[in-house]
Amino acid sequence: MNNKKLKIIIALVILWTIIGGILYKMLKKNTYESGWVYNPYETTKYSSNAGNWGASTSNSSSATGGGLSFAEITSSASIMESASDLTGSAKSFGSAKSFASNLDSSLGFSTGGAKTIKNFRENIKNDYFPLYTDITYNGLFYDYSFDTGNSGKDSNDLFYPSYSTAVSKDPISGENEYYMTVGLNSNIKEKDFKRPKLNLVVVLDNSGSMESPFSSYYYDNNIFERFSSGNNKSKMEIANDSVNILIDELNKDDRFGMVIFNSQGHIVKYLSEIGETNVYDLKSHISEIGATGGTNFEDGYQKALEIFDELDTNNDEYQNRIIVITDAMPNIGTTNKNSLMGMVEESSKNNIYTSFIGVGVDFNTELVEEIGTVTGANYYSVHDAKEFKSQMGEDFDYMVTPLVFDLNLDFDSEDYILENVYGTDVEDNKKDNIMHVNTLFPSKRNDDGEVKGGIILLKLKKKNEANDGKITLKVSYKDRNGEEHNNEQNVNFDKNEEYYDNTGIRKGIVLTRYTNILKDWILYERCRYDSEYKDELLSTEETGIVCPLYDEDEIRRILGENERTSVKLEVSEESKELFEKLYEYIKSEKDEIGDNTMKQELDVLDKLINV
Repeated sequence: MNNKKLKIIIALVILWTIIGGILYKMLKKNTYESGWVYNPYETTKYSSNAGNWGASTSNSSSATGGGLSFAEITSSASIMESASDLTGSAKSFGSAKSFASNLDSSLGFSTGGAKTIKNFRENIKNDYFPLYTDITYNGLFYDYSFDTGNSGKDSNDLFYPSYSTAVSKDPISGENEYYMTVGLNSNIKEKDFKRPKLNLVVVLDNSGSMESPFSSYYYDNNIFERFSSGNNKSKMEIANDSVNILIDELNKDDRFGMVIFNSQGHIVKYLSEIGETNVYDLKSHISEIGATGGTNFEDGYQKALEIFDELDTNNDEYQNRIIVITDAMPNIGTTNKNSLMGMVEESSKNNIYTSFIGVGVDFNTELVEEIGTVTGANYYSVHDAKEFKSQMGEDFDYMVTPLVFDLNLDFDSEDYILENVYGTDVEDNKKDNIMHVNTLFPSKRNDDGEVKGGIILLKLKKKNEANDGKITLKVSYKDRNGEEHNNEQNVNFDKNEEYYDNTGIRKGIVLTRYTNILKDWILYERCRYDSEYKDELLSTEETGIVCPLYDEDEIRRILGENERTSVKLEVSEESKELFEKLYEYIKSEKDEIGDNTMKQELDVLDKLINV
């Protein structure tokens, strides 16, 4: 009897296995034939509906593919998700009082280009040696909010600068140095700001290097590490999540399109309004994308431009943007950064601007940092989907809406010269006594009225110690419609001994000195094994903190190729001694300024001192 029951059970299991296999094959066949599934491991075979992901013939749940439309998602299932997000929204506004204050406050501006140094922090955290371009002045500034020195006066101008001055002792040499900040202010009230409609094309890298875990280097070829990383998500998974997070930030009248690229680029969705898109299915397809093949950035970007071919990119009703999500390690097609930069520049001239979102600890900032200096361009870094969602919820409307272009500041003084400029989106940001910025993006003020990333720092050199001469500052810029604006102001230094007009300029000086020393350290550690380069730190007790300005050819040779491999984190004893002095300086300044965010820089230095 027992044997008979066992045979029946075995027979039923076999029967259900056969039936299940048949149903699976039928389902797989039907879904591929209907064009709704993309196989990430077949790089050249796409179904008949490729280029039409998320297509919806109606706004009902019976739309092709059986998913929900934008209208249904926003009115049903997503209501629960929205409710769970209320806590996060409340945090961003704070109390009822600060909520009202935010509504009445004006926006400021921040520069384009780098919007983060997250990759620098993550490399050090994971015991990897960072690249020189992993840390930038404007990227670090965007981690902080600044008192811009705005007197509170109303202005009718889209953008108006304010100026603050300081005399500050170099913490290494003890010599007085002269600084000035350009505060980036606007008269746009936060409650009145509304970005234009958006034509957005996401270009997603799904090349083989995207399969590696987030905290390891693909080109180290450590197969064991790649497949035994536990809960560490791959770059591809985080990138897919990031695209879906970006989609959540779109309005129903925004248009969305998408390209994926590995060895070649593929259009998987042409531009269509989100309100007419089957968002549920679109997100499902994106979540299934896998990584394989080479990295043909050029072809992926060109495919995105093809999507824009049929559009009038001069339509003021719409802003046009390509967002490239990649680890920036092209190895097929055009890989030279100057050629890639040329593509992005040409797009910018046609009012199609570009953002880069870097993924992975091996994200090649050396390639993207220069491309990010193009007019209208910026770049971010993502290392955690939750953090990225929070960042995009706050920044998305601003990151896709450049408002000020071709900003020039003419610095005229008989007693001072403009020595260095920190915090702009232009590599060669100074020519004689003229500072140039390609693009300004709107930026929020916090509850204390400070603007996120809201300053540019100028370091001045005094010609004659006996004079406190007048400085005349003339600003010109163009708005989104190409109309030119001008502003002129006079500034005087109050005295020759140490002082700071406000905490904004003081914070900017600290962060700039920190960046200078870390850049100096990166080049020193990378150079000291190469006899062609100077085997000493630039910043010493005699020189003070020196901005490490190598010429371009030297920087390129030190940094290496696109396909980035890891370098073990090492810190020489000479560098540790310098870091210990820098640590004490920043600790003291953090207390004086009252910004606990600066603790993250102390944590970095503590790690480097104790390597």
